[in-house]
Formats: sequence, C-alpha cells, structure tokens
Amino acid sequence: MSGELLIVNSGSSSLKFALFDAAYAVSPMAMQLRCRGQFSGLGNRAQVELVEGFEQSMDPAHGAMLRDVPPTLDHNEALARLLEWVDANPALGDIRGAGHRIVHGGAQYREPVRLDEENLGELEGLVSLAPLHQPYGLAPVRALARLRPTLPQVACFDTAFHAHQPCVAQRFPLPRRYGEKGIIRYGFHGLSFDYVSRALAEQVLPQHRQAVPGGRTIIAHLGNGASLCALRDGRSVAATTGFTAVEGLMMGTRSGSLDPGLVLHLILQEGMSAEAVQRMLYKESGLLGVSGISGDMRELLASQAPEAAEAVELFVYRIVREIGSLAAALGGLDHLVFTAGIGERAAPVRAAVAQGCEWLGARLDADANATHASDIATADSRLGLWVIPTDEERMLAWYTAAELAR
Repeated sequence: MSGELLIVNSGSSSLKFALFDAAYAVSPMAMQLRCRGQFSGLGNRAQVELVEGFEQSMDPAHGAMLRDVPPTLDHNEALARLLEWVDANPALGDIRGAGHRIVHGGAQYREPVRLDEENLGELEGLVSLAPLHQPYGLAPVRALARLRPTLPQVACFDTAFHAHQPCVAQRFPLPRRYGEKGIIRYGFHGLSFDYVSRALAEQVLPQHRQAVPGGRTIIAHLGNGASLCALRDGRSVAATTGFTAVEGLMMGTRSGSLDPGLVLHLILQEGMSAEAVQRMLYKESGLLGVSGISGDMRELLASQAPEAAEAVELFVYRIVREIGSLAAALGGLDHLVFTAGIGERAAPVRAAVAQGCEWLGARLDADANATHASDIATADSRLGLWVIPTDEERMLAWYTAAELAR
C-alpha cells in the first residue's frame, strides 16, 4: 500500500500526530516515519510543535498552513488543518488510513479493529472506565469520519497488551458474577509497554553483549499517567493499573491505589458526592495533591519547598513497593526499564528508584544516569537498568498497517 498513514493520539487539550509510510513492515522499528508533531493547548492557547521529519517532508511554501494556528483552535479544527496541509504538500502521498490510540477496549476488544458505527458505539459505552482518555480518543474518529467518510480507521487499544495475562492476575476477589460481567483488571499503557519491550529485545540488548541475560522485565512508564508492567519474555503477566487507569502508582493528578474503605468514608461520612470523589481522585490528587504545588515533576524537582520533596519521595516509594510486588509475581527480576516523560528525563527519580531496588541487585552508574544514557547500570549490577524512549505512534502505525493489509 502506497501513501501515508495518519496516526492520532489525542488528549483532553492535545493532539499528537504522525505520518508513516503506509507499507507494512516486519517490525514496528522498520516502519518509515515521514513526520510527527503535536497540537497543544487546544481550545484557548493552541500551538503546534513540529517534532521530527518535517525538514524532509515539508514544502516550505506550505509550512505556515500548519504552523500559524489561532489560539482558539480546537481538536476538530486541528484535524481539518492537518488534512489540508497533507493534501497541499507535494512531498507527501495521499492518506490511506488512520490509526487511533483508544485507551480502553473492555473485555471484547483484544486486538486492533477497523472501526465502524457499531463498534464505535460500543467503545463509547466504556467512557466511564477511562473518563480522562476514552472521550478524547474517540472524538477524532468521529471528526475524521465527517471529514473523510471513506477513510478506513483502526482502533488500537492500551488494554489489549494485557489481555492474555493469567486469570489470577486479572481477577478481583469479588462475587463471581462481577467477573463474568467484565469487572476485571485490564491494565493500561499497553502500546507503550509493547513498543518498549520490542525495542529492548530487538535494539538495545543486542548492542550490549555484556547485558544481564533473562526475560523477566519490569517496564516503568512514568509520566503524568504512570504504571508498571511485569513481562516474561515480552508478554505482560501483571500490571499496576487495573479496572480503570486510576489504580496503581501515584501519578501527576491521579491518586493511584487507595483503600476502598476510604472512598466509602468520603461518601458516607464526609458527605462527598460520587462525582466529587471522582474529580478528586482523577484531577486533584497524586503529585499535585500531595505537593499542593504542581503535578509536573519538573517543577517539583526544581522547587525548594518541603511539600515538593514529600511528593517526589512518595512517588518513588510507591514505585519501589510495586516493583517488589511485580518482581514476586515474576519470581525474580532481570531488567528494569524506564520510559515516558519522567522515566526518560528525570534522572533524580531514576536514581532514587534504583537505590530502592538495590536489594534486587541494582547498581546505578551515576554518570550514565545523569546523561540519560540507554544503559545506566554499572558493570557489576545484577539487574539491567535501561532508559528507552517510548514511541506509541510507531506502534500504532504498525498495527494499523497490519490491519489494513488484511
């Protein structure tokens, strides 16, 4: 298939996009990127960042069409402008298909799927399980269907990577009827974990002949949303997130795991409505709630306030505790991989986590960590310590190309 694949990864005020050659490749790493960028601040302070590949793919005469955006640009207008730019750019081919990151696939969707009105409606029924993500992932699908009615669109699910975990890792200790209704641990950030596990096996470990052998790996996806995944030979066996994306680690504004009795206390004794509790757990907790300053790790690390230090300390503590739990599920640990915004760029956080994992044999190379090298373990470390940038858009392109090729 010639032409381009449009890859869309949409958030509440942002829209990441990428264009890949539509031809299917044997590995995600071999998919040919044309260009990628991101709209941010959509709705009130919109701007666009052209991240990679535009020097090769963009006709300078058409650059202003994409770069000069009004502050009030919204998601639909951003998509329309992007399509116009592609159509007007002679360096690019026609768009042959679109791939979308959809956070929750529920119990039914365990593989990428070509979207139609029926399954789109079913996915909209899962909004309550991922209220910060699902509506914004699905909205561009509707928008593109209006702008390009004949364009094939493919949904790729964060939950799909975890769908084949052992039943014991997915089950809640609730009456059986709830499990039969699909109330299980789903796990999230699957596209990121999928890509990073492949990059570790195909690119990173082959370049390090002295690397620690073994296939027991924990990947730490640490960003505004954060979670850990335990993998055995590249397959998910357990994760910190569960039925929703609020469980597990403390995050930028999400609480992570809580005693369910606390939620009942807030409703029954403190008089909070269910909606108020939901807002607090998703938008007012985590790093922001504990620090009272910010949910952005960069601001907290730069702050001298003791509350900022307390928030970072709790963030690390929760990560280290969950690593212990997942290492037990794996029966040991060979590799710990850091990825996503905090994992890739916050050296002090990596150092603190590695220190907390010394009992697992972790020995951190401080100089390598400070420079964000890919291998941050010392030569005598029993645990491989790695920094691998995630690339969800590349994973989306690979799955989309495969689905369209079928």
